[in-house]
Formats: sequence, structure tokens, C-alpha cells
Amino acid sequence: MRRVLQYIAPYKWIALIGFLLMLVELTVELVQPLIIAKIIDEGILTGDVQTIWLWGGILLGLGVLAFIAGISNGFFAAHAAQSFGYDIRVALFKKVQALSMANFLKIPTSSLITRMTNDVIQVQNVFFMCLRFMLRAPLVVVGSLILAFFVNIQLALYLAMGIPFLILFLWLMTKKGANGFSLVQKSVDAVNKKIQENLQASRLVKAYMRGVYEATHFNKLVHRLKNDTMTALRLMERIQPVLLIVMNMSLLVVLWFGAKKVASSDLPVGDIVAIFNYAMRITGNFGMFAFLITFLSRASASANRMAEVLDMDNGEMTMKQTIAETTPYLAVNNISFHYPMTTEAVLTGITFSVERGQTIAIMGATGSGKTSLMQLLPRLYDVSSGSIVFDGREINSWPVEELRQKIGYVPQRSLLFTGSIYDNITWGKKDATMAEVIAACQAAQIHQSIERFPDGYQTRVGQKGVNLSGGQKQRIAIARAIIRQPDLLLFDDSMSALDIVTEKKLWQALQNYHATMLVVTQKVSTAQTAALILLVDKGQLIASGSHDELIKTAPLYAQIVASQQEVLANV
Repeated sequence: MRRVLQYIAPYKWIALIGFLLMLVELTVELVQPLIIAKIIDEGILTGDVQTIWLWGGILLGLGVLAFIAGISNGFFAAHAAQSFGYDIRVALFKKVQALSMANFLKIPTSSLITRMTNDVIQVQNVFFMCLRFMLRAPLVVVGSLILAFFVNIQLALYLAMGIPFLILFLWLMTKKGANGFSLVQKSVDAVNKKIQENLQASRLVKAYMRGVYEATHFNKLVHRLKNDTMTALRLMERIQPVLLIVMNMSLLVVLWFGAKKVASSDLPVGDIVAIFNYAMRITGNFGMFAFLITFLSRASASANRMAEVLDMDNGEMTMKQTIAETTPYLAVNNISFHYPMTTEAVLTGITFSVERGQTIAIMGATGSGKTSLMQLLPRLYDVSSGSIVFDGREINSWPVEELRQKIGYVPQRSLLFTGSIYDNITWGKKDATMAEVIAACQAAQIHQSIERFPDGYQTRVGQKGVNLSGGQKQRIAIARAIIRQPDLLLFDDSMSALDIVTEKKLWQALQNYHATMLVVTQKVSTAQTAALILLVDKGQLIASGSHDELIKTAPLYAQIVASQQEVLANV
């Protein structure tokens, strides 16, 4: 909780003003019983109309003052709470963006979404209610008790006798409530995860007619969320009856002994009315504690979940100030790699080198480690052993931002963002001119397709590019990469949806960029144009060479060529 509350500091003065305005409301509320007692004892019982009008007017004026203070308090409380929510949400998003891939994958995406939305709202609302209501309730209790002692010590002692028990009870319930609502938030994560997965795979679910199965699975998760929420709320519901029983017993004792004192003329009627007013205020505000503790428990659980993200190590890539003596533009030296939190190596003993301007094709079966190798070059992950040398320096001696500025990366899955086609392409270079955008699209063989859209480059891209074909999405992703004019282009099987003619034109256009290219591909026609082909199998480099060399020396490559020729012959 303390980690999250640090973000309140910039708004401490606004919060303080709101708090002081709340104290004005509180003071008026606490003074009212004393004024009423005075009106009764010195006005009504004595028949002094002037005293009644005087103190009645003061009471009315204080009511107007409390009304104005309440309105102003709401404004300052809302401003501080909304600003705090804005800051914490931005901080969480920036933190997630700064995490290394290894640390990013420690928390599911659905959980991160919940923490940046639902959890922020929980804490933000509690901050607002603290300034508006929550701090007021305990202060009313304390203030009423103090003033009750000022009116009559004996009756105030009767009123206060149950409060130590209630404080201990509330502390225990708050602790249990935080644990209960922590389980609720985890269940919310599970539900959100299922929703996210199902919406992403909606076409697959419909194609396989698995709607009933998915609905059944979702029902189980929602049922668990319902049970966890009911368990937590039932725990909180025990607070109200206990509070009311204890406080009403105290109130009965006060009334019993107060009535005797009034009857024996040991206590003025106004004082018993004041004590009764304070007792009712204490009981009413203690009754609010059940509501307050429920929100505090949820906020505490949410704050701890947000603090977990904020306190995560970024996993910043370490820099070794080393200059390599090797001459190749890119040299991969006996590297091995396994993903974080796993021990099974996905790459073992990979060694090869690339000269500046060369095009290298990487081939192999699904799961052979091709994508893993591509992710090591922009340092999305670090190698487990061995080294990679890029442009004369070990790759971990490059500042990550500087390294990635030199690389254009097109992942296996073409991801487009909500916005226009123009926005998606300039995402690769925010200061790109329209001429640069058109040139990149012409090279990627997508310019003519874009021009045929009614809105051209301003055509809106649906969620994840649903209104575009697979080939169009791939070519837009390629244009986004090459608009950066990178030194090194990485294509992770990112031309699979292109026909042979379009792909051939694309390769011809890419030669004008004079970039070094590594291309993961399953097409022999693509690999034939490369200066070097790397054949990967089960995480190992089993062969390398030109197309003609590998046909003669690598049986696996010869099988791939033969199978594709057979497919073409049967078409």
C-alpha cells in the first residue's frame, strides 16, 4: 500500500484543503448537539424566545457553512483522486513498457490489464472517499466521544465501554478482508484471461463449434469469482450486526442511567439530549465502518497487486564495454539459450557469421528454434551462453535503444494497432514524411492496394487488422520496418501469406536498401536467393551453405526441396 500511496504526494496540498473543508463539516456536526442542548436548557425550558432565535440562527448559519464546505470538499477530493488515478495508471503502463521480455511474461497479460484498470479504480475511489467520507467517520466517533466526556463523564464512560472491543474486532476483520478480496482479484484475472483468449480465437471457436465447451469453462471461472466474492462479502457483512449490537447496548445503558439522573435532577435535559445525539452519531458512523472496511480491504488488495508491478525489476540489459576483434558484421559464437523460468535449452551451440549487406535464410521445422534465434538479435532476450557480435561490438555492450534503432524487426505474427494505415506505418518512424511512407509502401508492394481503399492511407485499421487480408497485414508490417532505414532487417517468416510474384518483387525492391537481412522462411524459392542458408533442427545448426551445396550435403534440406517441388508439380 505504501508504494502506491507515494503517488499521492504531488497532490498533498489539494488533499489537505479537502481535508480541512471536511473538518469544517465535522466541526459543525459535533457542535450541533451542544447548541441544541443550550436551546433546550436556556430557551425552551425557560421560555426565553430570544435565546431560541439567537442560537437557532447560529445553528442555521453553521448548517449553511457546512453545506458550502461539503460542496467545496467534493471538488478538491475529486480533483486529487482523479489526478492520483491518472498518475498511477501512467506509471503502471510505463513500467510494463520498460520490463524486459523475461519479466514481462511473469504476470499474465489479462492480470496486467486488471491491475491498470480495475485495481486503479478501487484505490482511486478509496482515496476520494477518504477525503469525502472515510476520514470523517472515525473523527466523528472520536470527536463525539470527547465531547460526550465534556458533557458528562459518567455517561460517556458507559458509551465508551464497548469501543476497545470494536477497534480490535475491526482490525481483525480488515486483515481477513484484505486476504479475501485478494482472492477475488485473482479470480477477476482468470475471468479476464479467458475472455481475452476467447475473443482472440473467436473464428477458431466458431469454426470448430466449441462455443458450448468454452461457455462451460467460462461458467466455471465466473462461478469461482462469484463464490470468492460472496465469501469476502459475507465476512464483511458480519461487521454491521456486531457493531450495532455493541453500540446499541451501550446506548441503552446511557439512556437507563441518564433517565435516572434526569429524574433525580442530577442531569439537565439538554445534556441527556446532547449525550443521546453523540451516541447516535457514534452508532451511525460505526455502522458505516462495515462499508468502509469493505472498500479498504479491496483497495489494500488492489494496491498490493499494483505495487508488485511497480516494484518489479525492469530486467535491464547489462552493458559490457567490450569491442570485438572479429571482422564479420554479425557473428554468432557458440550460443545457447533457454527461456526464463525454464531449464530446457531451445538453442544449443549455434555458430555462424554474416557479412555486411548479405541476405541469410534460416530454415527448419516448426519448433526448431528459428524465432528464438531472431529474438536474441534485438536483445528481447539475452543468450544463456556464448556471444553475439554486431557491427564490431558484443551485442550486450550496445545500449538497448541504440541497438534497436539499427534493427527493423518483422515478427511472425503481423500485429497492427487501432488507427489508420498511415499511423501503423509511421509507428516505425514517428517523424517520417509522406514521401517516406509512400516509398516504404512501394518497396513493400502494398502502395497500390492502399490507394484502392476509399480513404487511402487514412483507412482505419480494425482491431488487429481484421478488415485486411493476411498478405496486406504482412506487407504493412514490412513497410513499418523498412521505413526506419535499418542496418539489419529481421524477417521472422513474415512473408508466408505473399504469392510468389509479389514476394519476388518485394525482394528486388529490398535490394535498394543495402541492409543486412536475416530471413526465416519455409519457402525454398526464397532461400535460393540468399547468400547463405542456415538449416536448424531441434535447436542446433545442422548445416549451412548455398542452395546447391545443401542439396548435395544436407539430406533434410534435400527432403524440403523435394517436398515443395512435388507440391508445385501437383498444383
